[in-house]
Amino acid sequence: MTHLLEVHGLKTYFKTEEGLVPSVNGVSFTVERGETLAIVGESGSGKSVTSMSIMGLVSSPGKIVGGKITFEGQDLLKLSAKEMRKLRGNDISIIFQEPMTSLNPVFTIGNQIGEVYRKHQGLSKQQAQVKSIEMLEKVGIANAIKIVHSFPHQLSGGMRQRVMIAMALACRPKLLIADEPTTALDVTIQAQILDLIETLSKEENTGVILITHDLGVVAEMADRVAVMYAGEIVEEASVYELFEHPGHPYTIGLLGSLPNMNEQRERLDSIPGSVPNMLSMPEGCPFHPRCAYADQECTVSKPQLVERTAGHAVSCLKAEEVRK
Repeated sequence: MTHLLEVHGLKTYFKTEEGLVPSVNGVSFTVERGETLAIVGESGSGKSVTSMSIMGLVSSPGKIVGGKITFEGQDLLKLSAKEMRKLRGNDISIIFQEPMTSLNPVFTIGNQIGEVYRKHQGLSKQQAQVKSIEMLEKVGIANAIKIVHSFPHQLSGGMRQRVMIAMALACRPKLLIADEPTTALDVTIQAQILDLIETLSKEENTGVILITHDLGVVAEMADRVAVMYAGEIVEEASVYELFEHPGHPYTIGLLGSLPNMNEQRERLDSIPGSVPNMLSMPEGCPFHPRCAYADQECTVSKPQLVERTAGHAVSCLKAEEVRK
C-alpha cells in the first residue's frame, strides 16, 4: 500500500559564513491517511525545517541536498515551482506557529481565506466569500459574517489561529502540517484548537504531522511519535509504547521533565547541557555529552535508527541497557 507521505533520508542544509549547517540530517518517516504523527524535540532539533522541506518552502541560504519526499507516490522534489504551488494549500496545508506573522495585515480575513478558494478551486469572489464564512463557522468562530470583513489585528490570538486553521483546511487537504499550533495561546484556547484539528482530521481522514515540544499534547493527539535531536530522529514508536517503554536516553529525559500529579517533587528533572552546535557536532552519538548512559564506545561510534521491537525504532548503542 502506498503511504500518504513518505520521507526518506531527507537532508536540508543551510549555508552560513561559518560553513554548512545540517539542520535536517537524514530524516525518514511515513504518514498514513487519518493518522497523526507527532514530531517532538527541543528548539533547534530540526522539526520546523522538516515541515518547511515537505512544503517546498525552504529558501536560500537553505537547500534540500539529499533524500526523497513522496506524496501519494509522487516525488515532491521533482516537481516544478508551479506544480508545487498547485499542490500546496490544496492537497497539503500547513498551520504556521505564529498567525500574526503569517496573515497579511492589509487584507481582510475574508480576502485571505477566499484567495485559497479562488486559486485552487476557481471560485468567483462572491462564491469564495460564502465558502469563507462557512469555513469560519466550521472552525468555531461566532459571527463569521462580521469576521470576514475584519483585519488580523482586530482579532484575538485564538481567533487568528482559528483563521489559520480555516485557511489550511479550506480545500480539505489530504495532509495537514501543524507547526506548534497552540504556541502562546492560553490553555482553554489550546484545548479547543487541538480538538478542532483532531475532529476535522477524523471527519476528512486527513493525515496530520503535529510538530510540538509539548508532550502533554502528544499524549492526547498522536498515534505515533518521532523524537528529533540535532537534526535526526533518535526514536520512533506508537504513542503508548513511547510513553510506557521509552528506549532513548533523550526521550527518557523529556518524559522525566513532565510534572506528575501523583508525585511530589521539589523540582522537575532536566536534561543537562544543551543541543550541540550543528557546525561542530560531537564525534559518535550526538547526545553522548548529555547522556547518563554514555561510555567510551558512544564517543566514537555513531548509532543508527534500528527497530528494537515491532514498530519501535531507537538510535542508541545502549538501547537494551536503557530499556532495563
